[in-house]
Amino acid sequence: MDPEMPRAIIIGATGQDGTLLYRLLDEKGYRVFGLGRTRVITNDENWKDERPVDIGNFEEVSALVQKIRPDEVYHLAAVHQSSEDPVMDPVQLFGRSFSVNVASLFNVLETIRQFSPKTRLFYAASSHIFGRPDTEPQDENTPIHPLNVYAVTKVSGLHLCRMYRTVHQVYASVGILYNHESPLRGGQFVSRKIVKGALRCRNDPSYRLVLGDLKGGVDWGYAPDYVDAMHRILDLPEADDFVIATGEKHTVGEFARIAFESLGLDWREFVTERKGIITRPAVAFVGNPAKLREKTGWQRSVTFPDMVKRLVESAGEDDER
Repeated sequence: MDPEMPRAIIIGATGQDGTLLYRLLDEKGYRVFGLGRTRVITNDENWKDERPVDIGNFEEVSALVQKIRPDEVYHLAAVHQSSEDPVMDPVQLFGRSFSVNVASLFNVLETIRQFSPKTRLFYAASSHIFGRPDTEPQDENTPIHPLNVYAVTKVSGLHLCRMYRTVHQVYASVGILYNHESPLRGGQFVSRKIVKGALRCRNDPSYRLVLGDLKGGVDWGYAPDYVDAMHRILDLPEADDFVIATGEKHTVGEFARIAFESLGLDWREFVTERKGIITRPAVAFVGNPAKLREKTGWQRSVTFPDMVKRLVESAGEDDER
């Protein structure tokens, strides 16, 4: 590989966003080093060390960054509990969340400050930092009011990035990400549940899909577009914070209708609403991506209906294989 090729580290390379970002950077000619739980995943054929890196250990993070000297680091790893997940022990949840969402970020920022000042960092924050916002849509100036452990730790990460770029002149940008989907989305999320449920109903007309609040609104985007936004953000001359969203709200019912219609089914015949299955109140986050568009030229590549159809088509192909 050309030693002059740009180099990137992806922390959280095996999740949805990490996998998509790895593919994007590989296509753009980067040497990519993805940190997974069990090893380093890379397209550098000369890399011999596949041992896992403990991102909670400063010495291990520092040694890796000094060895690779990356142009870019993407911190995408996170501990997050979906609204439909079983409730985790709060002590365990806080410990894991703080370690991954905050402490590991500090390790990267401090390593960049000390040993790799030209490295640019992207940190993936979340719309959950806004809590239950009074305004819609939300933008970079919307008041922050976290209401769960995940949000609290993401706010801490946001402020760490702001501190390091203000006090230490580290290039640390933050993306405030809204819901984004792809065929790689985990099965615990409602989008995946709807897609798999629609396919099951097509194969078994007696099956009924049970969902929570069908009127719940979500700003749903297409995950490949969102990792493109991450890369564009690090191309900017100065670090900053950016909302990454579509600016549109669609309900769970709309998602279900489109998914079932793409299979020639009437969703009303197969979907049952049971609001009690959601373990905490849903909040309708809608983001304003105006700043992102103005600064980077970013645009989404697919409409909401087309995205849902793509998800169904991809899942159907997986079932046939």
